[in-house]
Amino acid sequence: MGRVTRRHAVLRLGPGPDQSIRRNDTLAVEEPLEIRLNSEPYVVTMRTPGNDIDLAHGLLHSEGVIAERSDVMLARYCAGSGPDGVNSYNVLDVALAPSAKLPELAARRNVVTTSACGICGTTTIEEVLRESQYDVDAEVTVSAALVLSAPTRLRQQQRAFDQTGGLHAAGLLGLDAEMICVREDVGRHNAVDKVIGWAIREQLLPLRQVILAVSGRASFELTQKAVLAGIPVLAAVSAPSSLAVELAEEAGLTLVGFVRGETMNVYTHAQRIRWSTNGQIRLQE
Repeated sequence: MGRVTRRHAVLRLGPGPDQSIRRNDTLAVEEPLEIRLNSEPYVVTMRTPGNDIDLAHGLLHSEGVIAERSDVMLARYCAGSGPDGVNSYNVLDVALAPSAKLPELAARRNVVTTSACGICGTTTIEEVLRESQYDVDAEVTVSAALVLSAPTRLRQQQRAFDQTGGLHAAGLLGLDAEMICVREDVGRHNAVDKVIGWAIREQLLPLRQVILAVSGRASFELTQKAVLAGIPVLAAVSAPSSLAVELAEEAGLTLVGFVRGETMNVYTHAQRIRWSTNGQIRLQE
C-alpha cells in the first residue's frame, strides 16, 4: 500500500543568519489514483493513499454512478501498474453491478483532477435535488454544544496531520457524541468521499443521525455530498460559499460555518440547533 507520509530534507531558517538548521520534515503524500469502471478508464484524481476503496465508493456515489454497496461487485487494485510490474496501488478497478448507472463514454473524466477540486457530475441545485434519494430529516435536532465540539473531536483523530500539518479531514459525528469515522486527505473533497464511501460500504445510508464535520470551508461540492447522503448537519471550521448556502437552504440541510471555540455561524435551518438557555449560546436575529 502507498504511504501516507514521506520524509524530506529541508533547511529551516530562523530570524537571524545564525539561526538555520538542516533537518528532515514529514510531508503528506499526494499521488494519482486512476479509477476504472469495468476495466475502462473513468477518472484520475490526486489523493493521499489510504482508504482508496472508500474514496471510490464515495466519489461514485456523488457522481450518481452508485446508490448503495450492492451496486459495486468488486473493487481491487490492478497488479503490475507500477514500474517493472510492481503493484503501485494507484490504479483501482471497480466492477459495477447491473444496477449501477454506468456513465456514457463521453461523460467519463479521462483527465487528472487536482486534490483541491471536486469532480461532481451534478452542477446545479436542481440537479442535486433531483438526484438525491433521501430527504434530509426535518425532525432531527442537535445540541449547539455538540456542533461546537465537532472540530475538536475531529482534530483529536487527525494523526497524519499531527505529523505533517498538511492534510484536510472529514468526520461523521454521531448525535451520541461518538466520532464514527474520520478520514484524512490532501483534498477535502477526498476526505468527505472517504467517510461517505465507508458509510456506503457499511450500509449506513441515509446518514440521518450524524453531523458531517470538515476541517476547511464548506463548498458547494461538499454540501452536495452531504445532501446526497441524507446528512442533516454540515459543520465547517471555515466559511461556506454562497452556492453551498443556497443548496443547503433548498435541501433542508443545516449548514454551520466558522465553528470555533464557543461561537459558530448557522447559515441555514437554525431551527435544528437546540440552543443553550444559560446565555452562553443563543440565537440572535
